Amino acid sequence: MHELGAVAERVRASVESVIEGKPEAVRVALTVMLAEGHLLIEDVPGVGKTMLAKALARSVDCTVRRIQFTPDLLPSDVTGTNIFDQNRRDFEFRPGAIFAQIVVGDEINRASPKTQSALLESMEERQVTIDGTSYELPSPFMVIATQNPVEMEGTYPLPEAQRDRFMARISIGYPGAEAELAMLDTHGGASPLDDLQPVAHAHDILKLVDAVRAVHVADTVRRYAVDLVAATRTSPELRLGASPRATLHLLRAARASAALEGRDYVLPDDVQMLAVPVLAHRLLPTAETQLSRRSSEQVVRDLVQRLPIPRPLGDQSAALRRG
Repeated sequence: MHELGAVAERVRASVESVIEGKPEAVRVALTVMLAEGHLLIEDVPGVGKTMLAKALARSVDCTVRRIQFTPDLLPSDVTGTNIFDQNRRDFEFRPGAIFAQIVVGDEINRASPKTQSALLESMEERQVTIDGTSYELPSPFMVIATQNPVEMEGTYPLPEAQRDRFMARISIGYPGAEAELAMLDTHGGASPLDDLQPVAHAHDILKLVDAVRAVHVADTVRRYAVDLVAATRTSPELRLGASPRATLHLLRAARASAALEGRDYVLPDDVQMLAVPVLAHRLLPTAETQLSRRSSEQVVRDLVQRLPIPRPLGDQSAALRRG
């Protein structure tokens, strides 16, 4: 865990040198990376969504591709296509932009649903199938997508199946006054991204991923995560609850969060802390909930407050380790 902490700290410091005053957003982004997930960054234009995605990508020495999603983007632009080679008189596969270890999808909800669906197989199975032939994607593989709120002009809502494949969704929000002043100093001339150098290698990330997989989750914590997700399916404020995939993502993210804290076991606090970013974007509120202006984030927070937390007797750490 010491090695994990050192590498993760370097990546975190690298990203925070570009993104001022948003440590929680940076932490969740790093958690998703170590949990082998994909990240959705949703916010209004100009608050640094793409900057955060690029900073995380440049902090790791691996292949990076950026896709600007527009209404005329085709699915083959993302996945690739077979091109007929006149010399060989045979078809040759030309990989699309998805063939990279970190893929930055900018303004993903400005493309049509058909183009958005081109990401489904790659995000879930880490492969692309063209004309019956499957091509594996490199490892590690992570999609970091940005999107504007659906109220903005020229956007398409992400399909439920697409949202469910993102492990977490975060919003950056407007910076505080001091952070904005610091931003004027660092961004006033050249972009700080120009000077950003990788502080970790792809094989370092793979080692950290293996370490995260080994983090212990006690039966009581597993039951707590299942009960929390199940509560979204029975809530009268929601017409669509979280899927079993959400439960898997919640536990994987909790493992990564515990590892970032230097622990080899998960606490209920890890699950609570990640409940909103991991679950809220998958939920569909009822019409009554929307009329009352209650967001899915507020519904999840209320469920976390109401659900009893498992409290092992004696030393909590030892009890959770034993399960």
